[in-house]
Amino acid sequence: MVAFASSILFLGLLSLLPSASASTKPYPSSAPTRNPFAADTPPLSFREAPAFRNGETCPDNGANGNTTIHIAMTLDANYLRGTVAAVLSILQHSTCPENVVFHFLWVRHEPHVFSSIKSTFPYLNFKFYQFDTTRVRGLISKSIRQALDQPLNYARIYLADILPQQVNRLIYLDSDLVVVDDVAKLWEVDLREKVLAAPEYCHANLTNYFTDAFWSAPELSSTFDGRQPCYFNTGVMVMDLDRWRNGRYSQKVEDWMVVQKHKRIYQLGSLPPFLLVLAGNIEPVDHRWNQHGLGGDNIEGKCRGLHPGPISLLHWSGKGKPWLRLDSRKPCNVDHLWAPYDLYRSSKHSFEE
Repeated sequence: MVAFASSILFLGLLSLLPSASASTKPYPSSAPTRNPFAADTPPLSFREAPAFRNGETCPDNGANGNTTIHIAMTLDANYLRGTVAAVLSILQHSTCPENVVFHFLWVRHEPHVFSSIKSTFPYLNFKFYQFDTTRVRGLISKSIRQALDQPLNYARIYLADILPQQVNRLIYLDSDLVVVDDVAKLWEVDLREKVLAAPEYCHANLTNYFTDAFWSAPELSSTFDGRQPCYFNTGVMVMDLDRWRNGRYSQKVEDWMVVQKHKRIYQLGSLPPFLLVLAGNIEPVDHRWNQHGLGGDNIEGKCRGLHPGPISLLHWSGKGKPWLRLDSRKPCNVDHLWAPYDLYRSSKHSFEE
């Protein structure tokens, strides 16, 4: 108990250091300016997705009705093809796709990205939100893969601040996945008063996610005292945004990012601070909702097969992305499971209406 209290005090002291503190400015509502992270990726062209009407009795209750499902995703030119495939898969398998509302977070001002979403899904219920990168300026540490260091990768920490207050429950999904089941089943997971629900893996060796500097410092490693630190992937989460706001979880995650800046305690991007705050204290979701690791490891992205068991969601977490491997004509076997949802016009394997 003393060690845990010392850990909290240590975090509190570090969070006061001016060199690594986060900006508390509100998100700007003015027109966006040129972002230094802007990509030179040429615009992609997508075929229009069909307007799915899958259920016979789907209530039309507006964007904030009782049966509305809120899904948040990030929006970036480099992952746009994955985002489009993910959205298509969700709509195709939803009993009531008209009751799904998408919340897209962006950093770069890329008009062709926004227009692609609008033209590909003309019937989609969605909203765009700019993520203010000053929130993480000075907090991001270099990781083992450059893609993990992009500010947009950290936007999930601030979902409760970015989205309207009336959105009190949310599914967050990465852009490198497809859903092959009714997403309403994931939405209806009972959080049992927990702030977050996700598929968790208690057999994983959490030692590998943190450095010797972390494990050798009792004031840090004692944060896991009294709880079983089970790994979970932040690419598939059901979140109670009211509990997140009331519990100041954004600040708790930031505190560990401050520690990381002063004493390198992990190698990955935004995942470890989530684990430090919430591992062992979330509501577990059936593993069928995260058939993860299909992109291989974070360094080489070698091919991996499917895990045994039923599948509701396929997740290409890791370095290898299915659209890149398909285009290179060197796909992994699992990439052919993603191909039917690809609406990219130049693809010969894309979704057939």
